[in-house]
Amino acid sequence: MLGSLSLLATPSAFRSFSPSSNKNRSLCSTTNHQLAAECHRGSQILLRRHVFPSNSVHRRVSYGSPISAVMVQDTSTMTTSEEDTEQYIGILDVDTALGPFKDHFQYRIKKYVDQKTLFEKHEGGLEEFAKGYLKFGFNKEDDGIVYREWAPAAQEAQVVGDFNGWNGSNHKMEKNQFGVWSIKIPDAEGKPAIPHNSRVKFRFKHGDGAWVDRIPAWIKYATVDPNAFGAPYDGVHWDPPPSERYEFKYPRPPKPKAPKIYEVHVGMSSSEPRINSYREFADEVLPRIKANNYNTVQLMAVMEHSYYASFGYHVTNFFSASSRSGTPEDLKYLIDKAHSMGLRVLMDVVHSHASNNVTDGLNGFDVGQSSQESYFHTGERGYHKLWDSRLFNYGNWEVLRFLLSNLRWWLEEFKFDGFRFDGVTSMLYHHHGINMAFTGNYKEYFSEATDVDAVVYLMLANSLIRSILPDATVIAEDVSGMPGLGRPVSEGGIGFDFRLAMAIPDKWIDYLKNKNDEEWSMKDLSWNLTNRRYTEKCISYAESHDQSIVGDKTIAFFLMDKEMYSGMSCLTDASPAIERGIALQKMIHFITMALGGEGYLNFMGNEFGHPEWIDFPREGNGWSYEKCRRQWNLVDTDHLRYKFMNEFDRAMNALDDKFPFLSTTKQIVSCTDEENKVIVFERGDIVFVFNFHPENTYDGYKVGCDLPGKYRLALDSDAWEFGGHGRVAHDVDHFTSPEGIPGVPETNFNNRPNSFKVLSPARTCVVYYKVDESLKETNDAILSGVDETLKVDASKQENAEESTILVAHGAEENSGETNDRHSASVDEKFQAKQESSEERVSVVDRMIAASKLDDPEVEQTEDGMLDE
Repeated sequence: MLGSLSLLATPSAFRSFSPSSNKNRSLCSTTNHQLAAECHRGSQILLRRHVFPSNSVHRRVSYGSPISAVMVQDTSTMTTSEEDTEQYIGILDVDTALGPFKDHFQYRIKKYVDQKTLFEKHEGGLEEFAKGYLKFGFNKEDDGIVYREWAPAAQEAQVVGDFNGWNGSNHKMEKNQFGVWSIKIPDAEGKPAIPHNSRVKFRFKHGDGAWVDRIPAWIKYATVDPNAFGAPYDGVHWDPPPSERYEFKYPRPPKPKAPKIYEVHVGMSSSEPRINSYREFADEVLPRIKANNYNTVQLMAVMEHSYYASFGYHVTNFFSASSRSGTPEDLKYLIDKAHSMGLRVLMDVVHSHASNNVTDGLNGFDVGQSSQESYFHTGERGYHKLWDSRLFNYGNWEVLRFLLSNLRWWLEEFKFDGFRFDGVTSMLYHHHGINMAFTGNYKEYFSEATDVDAVVYLMLANSLIRSILPDATVIAEDVSGMPGLGRPVSEGGIGFDFRLAMAIPDKWIDYLKNKNDEEWSMKDLSWNLTNRRYTEKCISYAESHDQSIVGDKTIAFFLMDKEMYSGMSCLTDASPAIERGIALQKMIHFITMALGGEGYLNFMGNEFGHPEWIDFPREGNGWSYEKCRRQWNLVDTDHLRYKFMNEFDRAMNALDDKFPFLSTTKQIVSCTDEENKVIVFERGDIVFVFNFHPENTYDGYKVGCDLPGKYRLALDSDAWEFGGHGRVAHDVDHFTSPEGIPGVPETNFNNRPNSFKVLSPARTCVVYYKVDESLKETNDAILSGVDETLKVDASKQENAEESTILVAHGAEENSGETNDRHSASVDEKFQAKQESSEERVSVVDRMIAASKLDDPEVEQTEDGMLDE
């Protein structure tokens, strides 16, 4: 039996806007089994149109067409064939082990297709459906402001605010048969009746006769009185005049091959114990991110949340940028400035649950009505017992409108470049992953426990995002590893670009807490770093905000603990704990990046080993911001060792820029040497050597590689500039030796056809790249051509000089004036030839210089001259 056998989300409030809203009203009462039977044939044929674009061009279905009719009643106007019934599902070819679950994939694809067809029939398509913010909430229409709110449980309703002295008797709203309340407030003397930046609320009476004030669900800004402790939030009508509205100046940067993500919380990004602003972050922190060679910024806690310590994950107002850090225009300034620096910006979007705050949030609209008249499920299904939050009903038409429109709002209004979806595991399963240890058995992913409504919502969300912004980056926070999560919707997948590799940081914490250095297993580390589904990309990270919250520590603090308070000065010798800590901090983050995924993420401050933990102001700590900030002064102080870890982080990212290894599909682990604590692997054509042994240095350690030739050092964690001891020479060439019989891996060294030997000091990681000999040959050919040119010109110069001498001796009888003229003529010709020769040499020199700028064999001296 398949999971989540619920009704399709069916039209309700949309009918008040649809020209065909009165048609097919019986659909709402159709049972799930009836609907499945009635829609089966039509949706199977539609699979090609909606899911498999290679078979058909996606187009809008016209009203009253046979296709749309099938969605409502069995008109028997369509014929089917075996080919129509047995649809091709691409994901089953990617992973043949999914074959036994074909029925599940067919069922969820059918629901997806059916839902899109309903959108096309009644709303003009998915993209139009996701423009709900142009209908709901406060919007200018003609000569007034129209306010609409979906609140089926309300008995009476008014709009109140500063504009009417909070007296709604003259601003009563009308309710249509689908639970949508609306009112048009005419302009007053040519000006909007509700001024920009004025407070508003939705006042309604529910079934027991009580009147309550709630923040409008679609409000675009919400604020709280900072001087009143525990004060409720107010909705704010945000419609700035053109002179105050921020206009974007810079285009979105192109999508990188591999995202290198810097995860940030704007509020805690100040070095001072206070909440930072969007503009201060843009001006002061973005340059740091750019300097460390990240290409993507991931913003946490953007959506308004009344409880600051929730880290932004208990959202109260979904269309509002958090007012703690500024206005919506300030947030736009931040994003635009990031774009000007070539940084893409992702938003940490929370559609997995909502705050249970009744006064300030969406939960205030739930007054005991049925699930179909609420944003949330009723009973236990609508409550997350670990998060103490409400859970959405993804099978509800208006919930889909609200959430899909929310995605479009952030993409179009604020120019975000994509999303990191929070809490996806909770969405995918009815058990929300609680007390569930996923073993990889496919039955854990495709059963009655699967919430197919949520799966279909995520498929719709990814489809919408691609249609609005084809180059968007979309990441799923999922710990379960559901197959197909990172495959395209067109194959039957859910459509994400990446999944967060959430098991990796857990593994590092386990090692740091429970194992001595000698107990670290190279095979176990390698297996956990590479344990991801083929063709489904992952974002790897050693630690994020999760690993830094109160009760836990950053990796650097795990490694060095209290010695970070006294042992980080370069003016004294490093203690063994500091030596070990800095070395392993670099190695842990680098091997996670290099082996753990196709993208990389770092949380703000961890790049330089930020000490301690994160603790938001709360009653338990006296409402202190001391642990809710970033101590940038630590990395900025030149005599402190934090700078070494920061420089290595910068070099890690630069290495991927120069030798793109994250985006390559070639990843081969050739050695997991348990005795010597060494891991050797290749990403692309560069070779990584990690020596985790606490004491042993290996001179002449043999490493396998794919390509023969000459290898040189590309990155060395033991370099002086990274706080190391400079034990590895950077000017040594490593020449390969063939191993075994070509094409017969079992005769090779560690299954690699070539090898070379390296020096591998204890607790270091060194990267080697293959020198491109073709560049040297090209340069040699150019230099040879230059030599020939110079020889020819020199010969011509000598001939010219001899001619001048002969003329001078053979014409002594001529007047001095004649001799002077002829001599001058010869000099001019010689000078012209010399200048021509110099010009040719100059052009070739520039060609050499240009080629050598890309040649790793050439270094640039301090005065800018090229040095071979």
